[in-house]
Amino acid sequence: MAHRTQKKRIGDMLINEHVITEEQLEKALPIAKESGKKIGETLIEMGATTEDDIARALSVQLCMEAVSLSGMNIPDEVLNLINESVLRKHVMIPYAFDKNNPNVVHVAMSDPMDMLALDDFSIITNLQPEPAVATAHDILLALDKYYGDTETLKAAQEYAKEREGLLAKNAEEEEAYNQDVNNSPVVLLVNSMIEQAARQRASDIHIEALEHQVRVRFRIDGALYEKFTYNIHLLPAIIARLKIIGGMDISEKRKPQDGRITMTIDRREYDIRVSILPTVFGEKCVMRLAQKKALTRDKKELGFSPEELKAFDHILQNTNGILLVTGPTGSGKSTTLYTALSELNKEDVNIITVEDPVEANIDGINQVQVNPKADLTFATALRSILRQDPDIIMIGEIRDGETAGIAVQASITGHLVVSTLHTNSSAATISRLVDMGIESYLLADSMIGVIAQRLVRRLCPHCKKAYQATTEEKTLMGLDLTEDFTLYEPVGCDQCDNTGYNGRIGIYEIMTITPRLKQLIAKNVSADELKKAAQEEGMHTLRESGVKLVLDGTTSYKEMLRITYEN
Repeated sequence: MAHRTQKKRIGDMLINEHVITEEQLEKALPIAKESGKKIGETLIEMGATTEDDIARALSVQLCMEAVSLSGMNIPDEVLNLINESVLRKHVMIPYAFDKNNPNVVHVAMSDPMDMLALDDFSIITNLQPEPAVATAHDILLALDKYYGDTETLKAAQEYAKEREGLLAKNAEEEEAYNQDVNNSPVVLLVNSMIEQAARQRASDIHIEALEHQVRVRFRIDGALYEKFTYNIHLLPAIIARLKIIGGMDISEKRKPQDGRITMTIDRREYDIRVSILPTVFGEKCVMRLAQKKALTRDKKELGFSPEELKAFDHILQNTNGILLVTGPTGSGKSTTLYTALSELNKEDVNIITVEDPVEANIDGINQVQVNPKADLTFATALRSILRQDPDIIMIGEIRDGETAGIAVQASITGHLVVSTLHTNSSAATISRLVDMGIESYLLADSMIGVIAQRLVRRLCPHCKKAYQATTEEKTLMGLDLTEDFTLYEPVGCDQCDNTGYNGRIGIYEIMTITPRLKQLIAKNVSADELKKAAQEEGMHTLRESGVKLVLDGTTSYKEMLRITYEN
């Protein structure tokens, strides 16, 4: 019965702090009871509140300290008090001994009223726990940081031990063993690796076969960081496991293969694309992690300035024509397109996409996956789509003249077409399409806008350091040399994993096709002339957008230069 009152209490506290309403609580209680989950967890899943809000409310109501673990350094003697599996089970972590009483240890918990967890802790450690409030995400990230290596290494060692026992037997049995789905240490290793990558906001995981070892690197905010190394003997088992869950052929080791995995990590659904490539020392695997919800954001989150937002909205009001988003791989083009589609996704329009592969499923939009084996290419799919009475067509990428030609025809016959292209600037996009064989007069008629974009890393707000801009920096950014400007550079601290950066933001170059630009496109002028005219019509270049972010301290001068480097 105590459990019920405790549930009630958390609910009451959240109502007292105006985090949720009575109605939300009434709705959540039966759901929590049925699923056997805690009330807080249920409220988060319902979208009624967030982890941060719950932590703040509990901290105030229980008069407990709210701690942030990300910038904290936890001493080893505290970490060695208790086994990690117990901490993971209760979502808790000890972070310091009490200064006044050596028998008291401070423990961060997502549910500080979990008596069972506190009892377990005091029985195992023979110490008195003093609870503090932290979010579950924060605690799990800290557990990964301090115990992550030990967890994956333990699995690696167990596998090595089991494997030694097998080496006495023959090679065929070992092969069968590698393919065993319930080969538990490796299953744990792979799961733990993917979970840690997701919590650290990695976009890709690289598992590479070097001569004597397996190297695992995570791409975080566009840069690769080495995270683990294992014995090379582990590679076949890791790759076999990934092939099983990715739906690939385990016996095929000589050809590249692709697969997909869907995983739920910390209540978020991830869509993971797996690519396997044979290299000299064994197969290399790269996993691309995408959160199903992350691709469709509110466009205010994308980093548009107020005038860019206005231009973006203005382009999307057209009912026919082509909007292209351009930039290199991994510059956030898909996110921008999906955001635009979600915005246009109303009951009275029929939206159809052709993608390779479909990156995120959006309710109410018909998505077609390209399948060359079944002769369903971008071009053939588009021809069929035009008979499906669409209002808006999204093409994942324009790769050839044939696709480009159909896209132009579709836009001229009254459809809004949105797509991506790999070019460096918005003006260069037009000449690329002419090179693909599209007549310039058709382009002038159909183009409504081109958005070139890049992602720059945001400086970590906790450790960035101010300095005065040098003459060279001012010159390159086109600033007044007689004035002083304060810029910021990366330093690195515990909050940002010593990288100096945390997260990324988009910079944009939006070229709205005005009547004057239409005339110039029809005349097939060079990209430089077109760019000059577009700037006169009010377009800001990528460099100018980048400079703005450098001056307001969002990013560093070096990062802006790296991203907007033009020959």
